[in-house]
Amino acid sequence: FPMAATDPQVLALAAQITESREQDIPLMLLKLKGILSSPSLGCEESNKIKQDIYDYGLTQYCLLVLKRDHSQLHGAWATAAQLAEILSHCCVGLEVKEDPEEFYKKFLPSAIDSLLVLGKRLQARFIRAIKDKEKQDFLHWFQIVTDAICWLFGGHNQLAACVLQNDRFLQLLITDDVETAIIMMSVLHNILRINSSVLLEVGEETLHSVLDELVYKLSSTTNPAVGSAATKLLLLVAKFCKQLLQLFTARYKGLKGLLSKQWTGKGFDREVNQLLDLLYLEQSSGKGEMQKQHQAACIIQAAWRGFQTRKRLKKLPRAVVTLQRSFRAKREKELQHLMKQKEDEALKLQMQLQRQRAMRLFHERQLASLEVVHASQVNKYMQDMEEKSALTIQRFWRGYRARRIFHQQKQSLKEYKAAIIIQRAACKFLEKRRRRRPLSPWKGPKGLTDEQRLALQQKVDDYVKLHPASQMSEERSKELHMQAQAKLAQFLLRSRLDQRAAQRREALLAQVNTDVELLMNAPGLAETTEKDLGAFMSRSIPVATKARQTHNTMLKYTRWPWWKKLGDEFMEDDVIPDDAINAELETLFIGGRK
Repeated sequence: FPMAATDPQVLALAAQITESREQDIPLMLLKLKGILSSPSLGCEESNKIKQDIYDYGLTQYCLLVLKRDHSQLHGAWATAAQLAEILSHCCVGLEVKEDPEEFYKKFLPSAIDSLLVLGKRLQARFIRAIKDKEKQDFLHWFQIVTDAICWLFGGHNQLAACVLQNDRFLQLLITDDVETAIIMMSVLHNILRINSSVLLEVGEETLHSVLDELVYKLSSTTNPAVGSAATKLLLLVAKFCKQLLQLFTARYKGLKGLLSKQWTGKGFDREVNQLLDLLYLEQSSGKGEMQKQHQAACIIQAAWRGFQTRKRLKKLPRAVVTLQRSFRAKREKELQHLMKQKEDEALKLQMQLQRQRAMRLFHERQLASLEVVHASQVNKYMQDMEEKSALTIQRFWRGYRARRIFHQQKQSLKEYKAAIIIQRAACKFLEKRRRRRPLSPWKGPKGLTDEQRLALQQKVDDYVKLHPASQMSEERSKELHMQAQAKLAQFLLRSRLDQRAAQRREALLAQVNTDVELLMNAPGLAETTEKDLGAFMSRSIPVATKARQTHNTMLKYTRWPWWKKLGDEFMEDDVIPDDAINAELETLFIGGRK
């Protein structure tokens, strides 16, 4: 940064912007307007301040802010319009000595493009606005931006061709809105007034598009303001360049009739008459009916090209919006992916640091303990530490395994209960449908005729003759009767015992289901209250006593040294040692029965 004879206000503002947040920079850049508009500044002092502003990068800051989304700025479009005005004033009168090519070939065209983009957005919002206050505000800001553009290419004449060749200038000019169209034609008038030969420097396609639009405005509107502005522009073009006048007579052969019939007596007859005189002077010889037809065809083509161009330009914002949406979505996805990677790396690093810190703390405690323990007790102390470590590892592993098995059984039990509920509902549904079926009326058996009855009686008699019944004595009958009575009594007794056993099994199953539901719905140990504890206490004193004994036995077993349970890893998950555990469980009372 330059250090000699720098304006203190510019230096202070640059320091504040360097230390400020990004969202506060646009409002701070508005202070440049007060610095530039100071009444005490002369021409040389003003140019020196502009040079300092450019050297300290404040002009580049204004350009960068204009390239951002203007709706997110403090003050929105008003701030953007003021920054556009400040940017144009900072660039006019500035003579860059160090790297002038960067300023004239890159920075100024980029500034013109940003201002035209801002003008296009303001024009679109002005057209879509409904309230009068909003339309006035957007039109005022649009006027400020166009004035900034005129001020900028007025100070740098080489920018006139850059403005005219920019596609966004043509988009701003091709509009059906009266107010913005008049403003854009005034911008074009300023361009031609500053550089009259600029139309010969641009491409043929750009020149034809501009002239087609001016002729289309004359043929498609009846607004006197639009007609006056378009007529003055065509007159200015025709006066400055003889070649363009020849283009008028060759390309727009119906222009004379349009001007004389539609725009005579509208308040600008002097300009209309001058343009007609020039056209008639150029086309003094006349070319008959073929020339009139050709002129009419040119007007139709101009109208059609104007319509096609406007139609194509109306579709352009949708494509731009779609492209921007896809680009932003892709960029957001990439940012989320990068953020996730950074979070994973930070988490891994944090876990690694925690492990290192825990290991260091453990070694420090171990060394401190070894310093306290006597040398003769070191081996015993180390053995105790190994046993405690092994017990801790086993305790955590068994807890993890038990929780995993419990969760697996819990899910299967839920599925089993869900299946039962579904089956019960299906059975009820089928039972209801079966009950709703109408009963068929009773139909008695058909009676036998006399012939059928005689034939059936004959068959019975023949069978009896062929198979005579064996006679049995009275003692044999009584013996068979006693055997039948004994077997019947035995069957009734056995069925009664089976019924009691079935009732006992149903009671035990109901008790098991109740206990399982209590365990599944039980809260954690940290959330248990005395009320929850009462739900798991048995009313039977023998059952509670045996349960307490079994619990104590299990606790003793878990506290055994690791070398007493070396064979546990070869046992199945559901197998319990048979020595002390089963001895306690053999005498467990359930429901008052052994």
